[in-house]
Amino acid sequence: MTNSFTIRVPATSANIGPGFDVVGLSLSLYLTLTVTTGETSTLPVITYSGEGADEVPLDPYRNLMTRVALYVLRCNGHRTFPPALSIHCHNQIPFGRGLGSSGAAVIAGVLLGDSLGKLNLSRERMLDYALMVERHPDNVTAALVGGFVGSYLRELDPQATEAAQVPLSEVLPEYPPDAGENWGLSPPVPPLGIGHYVRFKWNSSIKAVAIIPRFELSTAKARAVLPESYSRKDLVFNMQRLAVLTTALGQTPPDPELIFEAMKDRVHQPYRKTLIPGLPAVTSLITPASHPGLLGICLSGAGPTILALATHNFDSIAGKIQEIFQQEHIEVDWKILEVTGGSTVDS
Repeated sequence: MTNSFTIRVPATSANIGPGFDVVGLSLSLYLTLTVTTGETSTLPVITYSGEGADEVPLDPYRNLMTRVALYVLRCNGHRTFPPALSIHCHNQIPFGRGLGSSGAAVIAGVLLGDSLGKLNLSRERMLDYALMVERHPDNVTAALVGGFVGSYLRELDPQATEAAQVPLSEVLPEYPPDAGENWGLSPPVPPLGIGHYVRFKWNSSIKAVAIIPRFELSTAKARAVLPESYSRKDLVFNMQRLAVLTTALGQTPPDPELIFEAMKDRVHQPYRKTLIPGLPAVTSLITPASHPGLLGICLSGAGPTILALATHNFDSIAGKIQEIFQQEHIEVDWKILEVTGGSTVDS
């Protein structure tokens, strides 16, 4: 008997200015999986289209999404994938641009494992599995539950802390070429309640203009430029603005001056400007006064994508940012995105 279902996971933008590793938005670009299972005992087949189609491994033991699915299955007593598994992935989320492509793949893998195993995991338990792979909660939480989300990692007891800090190489081992269904059967099971979250209100008139430079920037490289410690002054600066921002983006009407100031940051963006030519000019020259409709500008995640929150005048805002990047000899694409709901599974 053939069974089919569809998984859809949104793109995400983390940090939103002062909320480094804390807040995220789900955005209307999607990773979509069309999944079919049957009765014939064959190896899983993965096909892929859209963004990154020439980069993604199609071997189910090397593809991030199916490795996460197998991790979830094996933690719940299923040795291998079901028979005649076929997965077609269509991806709209650019790789390495700060729009949560890896977080989307992880959440897609968790949902895939849950659906294939008929596990009926709660959202909270799904987040535990995701956080064993993607150790920062902002992107995966927003991708899973949707909207404007704040999240944190709970302080666990010593035993659970040790379990949650198992090296990623043990959670998702690199399968050797001759790996079969008996290899890696006992992965570390995640502790309960690793991450917690809350959804903030969001004014639906606010859109996200994503200006996407045509170069990749790895999260690891973007984190490497950050300092090990910060001054009290800079941390207070960010906490004050984050406290205001999480309410201001849900108010009607949105206050441009309040939000523009509240989206400023001293924790990550100043240190990443050397990796993203044009960033200082973008964040200083484009304001609500110069471009009515603009609310605030920030890096999307680790970058290089710039996120401009606005209620109107989208073309003018994007055009000015594009002009600044062109002065640095960087070509960009841009999209007007909605803040959307979370991941879905439809039969």
